Amino acid sequence: MESSSDEEEGRTFIQVISEKYNPENFPYGQGVVVLSSPPGSPVKDRLFLPSSLVVNHCGITKAGDRSDIAAFCAHVVELDLSHNQLNDWVEICTIVSNVPHLDFLNLSTNPLSGVELEPSMAEVFSRVRQLVLINTRISWDTVHMLTQNTPELEELFLCLNGYNTVSESRTSCPSLRLLQITDNQLQEWAEVRKFGVMYPSLSTLVLANNSLDSVGDTQETLQCLFPNLRSINLNNSGLSKWEDIERLNFLPKLVEVKAKGIPLLEPYTTHERRSLLLAQLSSVAVLNGGAVSAGEREDAERFFIRYYQDCPEQQLPRRYHILVSKYGHLAPLAEVDLSPRSTVVDVRWGDRVEAVSLRLEQTVGDLKKHLKARLQLPTNGIRLFYINREMCSVLGPEELKCGSRALHSYSIRDGDEILVVPKVKSRCSSSDL
Repeated sequence: MESSSDEEEGRTFIQVISEKYNPENFPYGQGVVVLSSPPGSPVKDRLFLPSSLVVNHCGITKAGDRSDIAAFCAHVVELDLSHNQLNDWVEICTIVSNVPHLDFLNLSTNPLSGVELEPSMAEVFSRVRQLVLINTRISWDTVHMLTQNTPELEELFLCLNGYNTVSESRTSCPSLRLLQITDNQLQEWAEVRKFGVMYPSLSTLVLANNSLDSVGDTQETLQCLFPNLRSINLNNSGLSKWEDIERLNFLPKLVEVKAKGIPLLEPYTTHERRSLLLAQLSSVAVLNGGAVSAGEREDAERFFIRYYQDCPEQQLPRRYHILVSKYGHLAPLAEVDLSPRSTVVDVRWGDRVEAVSLRLEQTVGDLKKHLKARLQLPTNGIRLFYINREMCSVLGPEELKCGSRALHSYSIRDGDEILVVPKVKSRCSSSDL
């Protein structure tokens, strides 16, 4: 089957929204805006367009008629154009310039590698606050052209763009609060520090899935570079030294850290990882997505002291001395035996008496199975009676009836006796005991 000319040339933005938001698809008009076609428009019917317009995976290559875009998108605030075939900034700018209230723009997975944005066109992005450019392979020059022309830009997403270096912009973007640049190939801190210069108001920096090998710079430099940073994500980075974690304390407003999957933590257990990280990060209130309580912090800091207190002086981390000045030198925790408690009793079966060790955490039902197997008792049913040797003259035997009841609830002690009798249909007489 031959492809149509439309498929060969791609589809326009107007064609896609005309089909997707045709009134026949929204017979009740719920949750959408009803608009009439502009005079002379090839789109004869009214369109039902939401304020959050999603036209991803639609094969869009061109914008279409400007007047139609302006008429139908006058109220659109969010526009998702991801996973299309837009490779010309002229077409993208034609769409954006005719969406006057655009706040959110997603251009992810459009082929924009090597396609540069002309300065004269960049101003059409001036109202955008959230810009998503994931997997576009967009150049740093174009990124800088966009940020220089979006004075209200707050969030920028640059994931999966193959960056191994950062080209520094001559003009900063003081409005940016969040930068997500995951799944690139950034390795050196010298590249990451450029974000502090370009985005001085940065509050959230997501660096997950990069091979970052260190957190460099002195305390004074880090304080100047990232004065407003509150959250940093270093998941699956290449950090391998505790000194890199310690330097995070130099970020003056940092309250949230994510640091899972880093080589540094591989030798430790889950509990050790969280405790040692938390003890190193003095001001963090959220660690790896979990809120930190005052009690957890104190437990972690005390754990940290005990973990390192037997190390040679020259190997002690700086944080150790700070915490010792806070809590003092701590005695090792007492070892608590959590193994199941046991006792030895005499089990009497007819004329046979055998000393048997009982785990008091097991149930009466477990004891019956154990005794049947050990003493080769008949399988047609037995009854068990507990005899407290010290109180037997007063209390007499107590039948162990409830199969799910734990043995420790009977206060069984060494030297007591378990009497085994066969289960019969008639009630046991006193002579049986």
